[in-house]
Amino acid sequence: MEKKIMLGHRLRRLRREHALTQHHLAEQLEISPSYLNLIEHNQRPVSAALLLKLARLFDLDLQSFADDDESRVIAGLREVFTDPSVVAGEAIGAQDLRELAELAPSVTQAIVELYRAFRQARHDLESLTEQAAGREGVASWHGDAFPLDRVHDFFQAQGNHFADLEEAAEALWQEARLDGGEVYRGLIEYLQRDLGLQVRVMPQEVMGRLLRRFDRHGRRILLSELLPRPSRVFHLAGQIALLRQRTLLEKLVAEAKLPSEPAQKLARVGLVNYFAGAVMMPYQRFLAAAQELRYDIEILMRRFDASFEQVCHRLTTLQRPGARGIPFSLLRVDKAGNVSKRFSSGIPFARFGNACPRLNVFDAFRFPGTIRGELARLLDGTTYFCLARDVMRPGGGHRQPPQQLAITLACDVVHAPALVYADGIDLSESGAATPIGSTCRLCERLDCTHRAFPPVGQRLVIDETMRASSPFGLLPRSAD
Repeated sequence: MEKKIMLGHRLRRLRREHALTQHHLAEQLEISPSYLNLIEHNQRPVSAALLLKLARLFDLDLQSFADDDESRVIAGLREVFTDPSVVAGEAIGAQDLRELAELAPSVTQAIVELYRAFRQARHDLESLTEQAAGREGVASWHGDAFPLDRVHDFFQAQGNHFADLEEAAEALWQEARLDGGEVYRGLIEYLQRDLGLQVRVMPQEVMGRLLRRFDRHGRRILLSELLPRPSRVFHLAGQIALLRQRTLLEKLVAEAKLPSEPAQKLARVGLVNYFAGAVMMPYQRFLAAAQELRYDIEILMRRFDASFEQVCHRLTTLQRPGARGIPFSLLRVDKAGNVSKRFSSGIPFARFGNACPRLNVFDAFRFPGTIRGELARLLDGTTYFCLARDVMRPGGGHRQPPQQLAITLACDVVHAPALVYADGIDLSESGAATPIGSTCRLCERLDCTHRAFPPVGQRLVIDETMRASSPFGLLPRSAD
């Protein structure tokens, strides 16, 4: 059955932005004002014909207008309103959260901002308490407790796509006269010919823990011998961004309006990395190859001389209006479950805490070097196709062993037929999907035996005469 497109809140916002009454807009769309009113209150779906009319009237990119980020917004609200230190008493239902997100998006954002401020204040208080008690090893950010989260929100708000950086990367290909088969050599020649810089690969005992260093006085870019070839290309392109795109980088950082210097520096690093990925994998050529190869990551790695993580990250950025790829979410974790990179195009990855232990990203550690795909289903029935593999970060010899991480790419199951990894999997069989949540404290599945923590808002009832595989699984709801 075709999924109904309910976009009432977006249509209402679009009408108000153009200062149109319902009567005037209905007249232009050739529908009745009463029917438009029903659409704006999500009592009628938006038809394909109506979407085309809207596109012509307002010069819209249909995919951008119709993309549904409602689940991400609701997940943020759910995280706020299920925190027992914020809200006590009866839980706020999913329908109430959905209506709030639809009717008042600016209020929704303000609520999330207030919650972030509350978390920061509580973090600072806990740190000060621990320091006063004489505990060691307590670290605290002054002025901005979560700079990484601020930067994440900035990239998330941009849909992880920066048109200006894409154009700058394409311009570099022309200026440096790069050849798709020899980008590394082309960048070295460009740096020497146009910028007067030499590239030197240095031994580990000289570089120590550094992977790249810019020797301004010696006019050299020093790379560690530990870097594999794709990483050397990545670092050279990143250094070019710092040298030739400084004005653009500062403009983008200023537009982000980040509150602290650490957050601004982290954002600049993220933008430099974005530019480097765009140089390695030019937008149009990479998108065409991904679609032709049905997103076969291993072939894309060889074709563009890139690592698994670089290809996965680049796939999340293919959101150019009129030339979009599959909207992927990405998560990177270590063996302890710590999340070191995340981007969501819909799947509700938790802002705080570890990821759901049932995600197949953790299975990747058991099957190194293998890309594994599976279906995952949220409590509301939304189903995603997830593929995961481990990655190894190079170490520095015996005293600095390599780091093993795992990465998962996830997309709505409707996009799965376009992926080679979904071949042989019955996408229509909902029972084959692994039940998942965002994180244990926010997941309402009471029958999950993988729980590390009890769900917030649930009073525990422990029977000493019974034992289950998890002390927080198979727990009945307590009676008031």
